[in-house]
Amino acid sequence: MHIHGLLGKTQLWGLWNTFVLINKNGSKRRNLEVSALTPTNYPVWAVKVKSIMDAHGIWETVEPRALGKKADPKKKKQAFAFLFQVIPEEIVLQMANYTDPKQVWDGLKTRYLGVDRVRTAQLATLKRELEGLHMKEGETVDDFATKLTGLASKARSLGYELEEVDLVKRLLDSMPKSVFPNRGFNRAILRFGYNSV
Repeated sequence: MHIHGLLGKTQLWGLWNTFVLINKNGSKRRNLEVSALTPTNYPVWAVKVKSIMDAHGIWETVEPRALGKKADPKKKKQAFAFLFQVIPEEIVLQMANYTDPKQVWDGLKTRYLGVDRVRTAQLATLKRELEGLHMKEGETVDDFATKLTGLASKARSLGYELEEVDLVKRLLDSMPKSVFPNRGFNRAILRFGYNSV
């Protein structure tokens, strides 16, 4: 089935954008919800928007599958319309002169991820945050592991992969003595490999 059109509306509080895909015969196909783009959620927002665009055959207007292949003009218009529906109005106005969905996508990426210097600074901040992260008394291991996983996801979105062994080391080293009193055991786990324990 081909997408004939996209209808969009932003809910009053601005947290979600809801879209209705329209088939060629005019019937509604399905509702899609994308969290509104904010200054802090670009990496997750980009993954969601890319997957929706790919599922509906319009992502190829941003990243062609074949080198040198030109995108279908109709799909370019659909991608353009979709992107302009899922970004804040003030950003639409800044990107109104772009003529290609790839320009819009790259402009958003630059704006929200920043140039290399900004990304390097963000990675340095994440590294300090990781080094300073300690499990608090009363905090559960699951809650602390969720914080670690969140930092790893942020680093991954900036193009840096944290090694699993480093995350496990941080988890074990950060546990208060009341939770895990035997620090020597922590080091033994890492020395022999935590998968074999």
